[in-house]
Amino acid sequence: MPAPRRDTDLLFKALADPGRRRLLDLLHAHDGRTLGELCEHMAMTRQGVTQHLDVLEAANLVATQRRGREKLHFLNPVPLQEIYDRWLAKFERPRLRALANLKRRLEKTDG
Repeated sequence: MPAPRRDTDLLFKALADPGRRRLLDLLHAHDGRTLGELCEHMAMTRQGVTQHLDVLEAANLVATQRRGREKLHFLNPVPLQEIYDRWLAKFERPRLRALANLKRRLEKTDG
């Protein structure tokens, strides 16, 4: 079932910014980072990173968990999978079918 339009709009807005995509890459490489750890890898202020994380949280791409005084940030890949399933996978199927057909034809000519 597709996500409601508002959620999809938030998701694409979140993905539109290279800084936010960088944060997602950092969390993919090492999940459960603190704000300080993320800031070490970003060429922006702590406040800027916080604002980007807020947008990612609103789009449900980042989840947080408290550990004592620290707030850990985790990548939530589910919305990305929903984008893949809804918009990208349907373009992949015909290409894979064409490759399988080509493989079968080439195997026939070799045999």
